[in-house]
Amino acid sequence: MGMQSLLRLAYPPQCVGCGALVEEAFSLCGPCWRETPFITGLVCDACGVPLPGEAGGAAVLCDDCMRIERPWARGRTAMLYRDNGRRMVLALKHGDRLDLVRPASRWLEGVADPCIETETVIVPVPAHYSRLVKRRYNQAAMLAQALAARTRHPYMPGLLRRVRGTRVQDGMSVDARFANLSGAIQPAPAASERLAGRPVLLVDDVMTSGATLSSATEATYAAGAQSVCVVALARVAKDA
Repeated sequence: MGMQSLLRLAYPPQCVGCGALVEEAFSLCGPCWRETPFITGLVCDACGVPLPGEAGGAAVLCDDCMRIERPWARGRTAMLYRDNGRRMVLALKHGDRLDLVRPASRWLEGVADPCIETETVIVPVPAHYSRLVKRRYNQAAMLAQALAARTRHPYMPGLLRRVRGTRVQDGMSVDARFANLSGAIQPAPAASERLAGRPVLLVDDVMTSGATLSSATEATYAAGAQSVCVVALARVAKDA
């Protein structure tokens, strides 16, 4: 019996959602898969939220993205921020569940194709140092690094930085969120050399109003990026 078989006997693969036994490591069991609101079909071309209708026609925008001008070119998200999607995002963000990075990067890869060009580089949305001290890692950076490895595109951390801390945005209005993030993210000194003339894919864990991704996009363009697209693991939607 090979080493892999012995390991499977000793440590059988478990669902990353509930811990039930599954066939494949770093996957979801049937019930958890059904409780995870993955986004498929027709989506908003700017934020990836699902829309009524059939995919395959012209690009369409959701009500939020028609009302709020997005500085990025295209955006996609893998799931809605509710039910098992919300539980997994919170476990990754606050529960040290780094084992979720591997399946999450696979789900991100499944939706990111419209946002990736041949020369695209992958950049994480930065965390302020005070949050890094508290959490010990930036979940957006973990997702971006894993996505870059899966897609074989360059991973470029450290080129954007949060120059000031921001208040927790839970309960804020859309306008307050954008005011809170205004100017909070800036290009690092080396950003212009690395990003000038390149298409960039920004990666974050959750998109709510889009204020954080807007600030990061503006900083990326300030560094000379040719174009910017965004991808997030989960999207907060009005009906979620």
